[in-house]
Amino acid sequence: MEQFDVVVIGGGPGGYVAAIKSAQLGLKTACVEKRGALGGTCLNVGCIPSKALLNSSEKYWEAENHFAHHGIECSGIKANLSKMLANKDKIVLDLTKGIEGLFKKNNVTYYQGLGKITGREKVSISNGGKSHEIAAKNIIIATGSEVAQIPGIEIDEKHIVSSTGALSLGKVPKKMIVIGGGYIGLELGSVWHRLGADIEVIEYADKIVPHMDKEMGAQLYKYLITQGIKFKLSTKLIKAESTKTGVNIEVESEGRKAEKLSCDVLLISTGRKPYTTGLGCEDVGIVLDVSGRITVDKYFRTNVSNIYAIGDVIKGPMLAHKAEEEGVAVAEIISGQAGHVNYNLIPSVIYTYPEVASVGKTEEELKLEGVEYSVGKFPFMANSRARAIGTTEGMVKILACKKTDLVLGVHIIGPNAGTVIAEAVVAMEYFASSEDIARICHAHPTLNEAVKEAALAVTGKAIHI
Repeated sequence: MEQFDVVVIGGGPGGYVAAIKSAQLGLKTACVEKRGALGGTCLNVGCIPSKALLNSSEKYWEAENHFAHHGIECSGIKANLSKMLANKDKIVLDLTKGIEGLFKKNNVTYYQGLGKITGREKVSISNGGKSHEIAAKNIIIATGSEVAQIPGIEIDEKHIVSSTGALSLGKVPKKMIVIGGGYIGLELGSVWHRLGADIEVIEYADKIVPHMDKEMGAQLYKYLITQGIKFKLSTKLIKAESTKTGVNIEVESEGRKAEKLSCDVLLISTGRKPYTTGLGCEDVGIVLDVSGRITVDKYFRTNVSNIYAIGDVIKGPMLAHKAEEEGVAVAEIISGQAGHVNYNLIPSVIYTYPEVASVGKTEEELKLEGVEYSVGKFPFMANSRARAIGTTEGMVKILACKKTDLVLGVHIIGPNAGTVIAEAVVAMEYFASSEDIARICHAHPTLNEAVKEAALAVTGKAIHI
């Protein structure tokens, strides 16, 4: 039986990063992945393919609706869906093979198969009816999450689809109904809307992306409606039935009678749940919480001292970059270093148009906590680069402590918000005040100048508005 210092179960963002970092720190490391391709949900059927389709569909949408404004006259534009999907698949394949290359470069042993903990220091690997065991001084569970299904509704990935099926539809549906107005539903709804589908989003809450800063959520809602996406808020799905041609559903809104709707494709996008099935957690006594997540201490250690867990299987936001940070931290901890993740500064991004990005506290959270704060805002309409590229929707909003000026939260809706937010994350990691950001020289003309101006506006001194 081959002996390893670290065996990682799961080859997603948290798992493969934990494996590479462990190997870089001198630990003999193996990674077990059942999918047959590294990168997990994020790379194979999540973040990366969805962003590829978002990019392709946005280019098509711009050509159809905005090129003329820039003096580019086109005619006969059409979307070739099969080529878009092929491009998406190639991007995914190249990146998964890239991770395999990183494993070889860093001497990580890669096992394809289903990993199961069969003892405190044993992992079995099953593949094609065959299985064998390897020994591990330390085990890291990084098996991620799976689609959370609605009881009584069967996902067939044809007419009733999850986010996985929505990435590979054979044709653009005439009508798509999206159940869930969160990140995934809005992004995939945007893809198919740009390509010509009539999109209607059904959201149980009274607003989209309920945990987002309220002002930002309201702006995103307005922009998406302007683009033509329809919404039914405070509405729940009662039942859904597939037919030969589509799906018949019944929804119920607050204070109204049940309403019957039909569509070609129904996208179920109501969240994800930890994937712990068949891992052997019960066999070795690993404790799970009421939500099915693995319970860990501040060092990512389960109640079994040499078994750790990271990513979507433990508490916290189900984000790839959060899992990656935990992967690095747990590898450092196992090797005797001081690994740490600052959970207060995990940025979140919605890749709609416009993008929305946030880090730190929302206004609603600060009010609930009784924290006195100042607000600085700056619209992209007044930003030179945004005007030059014709994407002036949205703004930057900075929340700072009224007494100390410490930046407590930054929220951006607008062009490249997911990239621009990185400046705020760095600033907050080093305990910057709004004045600190305002005094940094920003290149001109750039979108990030809006961050500087919003910082200036915290004390009422923005220059360009």
